[in-house]
This record gives sequence, structure tokens and C-alpha cells, in this order.
Amino acid sequence: MNSANNSINNATHFSGVGDFDFFIGNWQVKHRRLKERLANCDEWLEFSGHTSVISILGGAGNMDDNLLDMPGGTYRAATLRSYDADKGIWSIWWLDGRYPTHLDVPMQGRFENGTGEFYADDTFAGQAIRVRFLWSIPSADQPRWEQAFSVDGGITWETNWVMDFRRK
Repeated sequence: MNSANNSINNATHFSGVGDFDFFIGNWQVKHRRLKERLANCDEWLEFSGHTSVISILGGAGNMDDNLLDMPGGTYRAATLRSYDADKGIWSIWWLDGRYPTHLDVPMQGRFENGTGEFYADDTFAGQAIRVRFLWSIPSADQPRWEQAFSVDGGITWETNWVMDFRRK
């Protein structure tokens, strides 16, 4: 288990329940995604999208509905986030509308010093990987999300998807 996971498991009781409050609302999204992941590719696809986020669980969670206008076709996806106050961590699940019976493994983490870091172990194309989500909030109306994969347990990372949000 790496140090990021240890810090999550050793969390003390603190309130991060409002960490995603900045994200409630409607957003235009500029996506940049690597054409091929974990293939030494440096060609990025750019496309637009829309995201609508609502609060649930009395503020201890939220979910969003996403429309992604990818070059190969438009699709929908949803994200579910919930906060565990006892552990001080968020869990994040992704549901891709093209694969409606598959829910991705939950990403877990928290915000510290204005940046959210979330991790999970998963597989990609049959290969074990570590996944990282980074949330940064340079301004309340322009948050950024980044996804990266690691094949060496988190020593090195390949950022493969970036979403820049603009409030509608």
C-alpha cells in the first residue's frame, strides 16, 4: 500500500462534507484526452461537453450527468460521490452510459490545501494500474479535473484526460 493510501486510511475525524460544493450547478466542459492511453502517445483529442451537478444525501454527496461530444460520437455518463465523515474521505464512482452494467471501482481521497487527490487500483486493457484523479480550483467558476494512470504503483504517471469546466 502506498503512502497516499496510508494517509487515507489513517484519516482523523474532520469535516470535508462541503468539499465539492463549488461543483454544484451547470457547466460547459472542454475535454482533452490522449488518443491512446499507456501507448507512448502524445496526440490529444479535444472535444466539448456539458455537466450538470446536484447535491444529494443532505450535502454529504453529489452526482452529475455528463454529455460528452467525442469525435467518434456523443455519449452520456454519470458520477456519484459520497463523503464518509468517519474516515474523512470521499468515494467517487463513474458510470459510462455505453456500458450501463459496469460501475468503475471507487476512487477514494480528499481535498487538502485546495487540491483533491483520489486514488484506486484498477485494470486497463488487462493490465493492473493505479488511477489518480486531481481536482484543482484556480477559481470558483473554472475548476479542473485530471486523470492519470500509473503502471508502476504510482512512481510515474501518465496524465491522459483533462477537463476544464466553465460555469454556464
